Amino acid sequence: MKETINSYEDLLRMLDYFLKEESEFNWDHFYSDRERKIPFFENHPDENLVEYMENGRITAGKALELGCGPGRNAIYLARNGFNVDAVDQSAEGLEWAKERAQEQEVKVNFVQRNIFDLKIEEGSYDLVYDSGCFHHIPPHRRMSYIDLVQRALKPGGSFALTCFVQGGELGGADISDWEVYRGKSMRGGLGFTDEKLKGIFQEFTAVEIRKMKDLNSDTGKFGTSALLAALFKK
Repeated sequence: MKETINSYEDLLRMLDYFLKEESEFNWDHFYSDRERKIPFFENHPDENLVEYMENGRITAGKALELGCGPGRNAIYLARNGFNVDAVDQSAEGLEWAKERAQEQEVKVNFVQRNIFDLKIEEGSYDLVYDSGCFHHIPPHRRMSYIDLVQRALKPGGSFALTCFVQGGELGGADISDWEVYRGKSMRGGLGFTDEKLKGIFQEFTAVEIRKMKDLNSDTGKFGTSALLAALFKK
């Protein structure tokens, strides 16, 4: 790593290095065993996303999913009329997603890339969706994340995400941003409250922030109260 800081990007890379353990997590290995008993490995969309569609809070258009993993939400959106670009770093996760989309005969544009390397034309999307990516974004990358969402969305577009509840049973470290760097760790993913999310995404209008509903897989939807579901408008 270059030791002289000559630009904002150099600073970001230096801080990435402080959190090297998280940034080098092997997502390909994580997705390689498809039989693992991980609830969101099942091919069911998030219950909040289904609710947004059914109550008309979002309508079909062009969607960008950040951190799509095996594609369950991207596939749901495509089945419901969206033109979907779905991005993830993991080749293993995307291969699984492509197989699922082919099996269900839906078209999704899956892209293997770090979300911060995306080249997006301003105002391209009606919806940006993130299910479980944001809580792995370190604090020093948040402004870049917010800029990405702002740039991607059309005026009046929707931004929705699910993330760890602070101190939740699935994760959600209850630590300050300063403690992340003191300890050089995000402890597996940061936890949030509705007030924290409103503060971070203050440039957007908060439509709804709530805990996800606890649901069994036989409902055909994924839901757990260990995650927050938030919907914002640009």
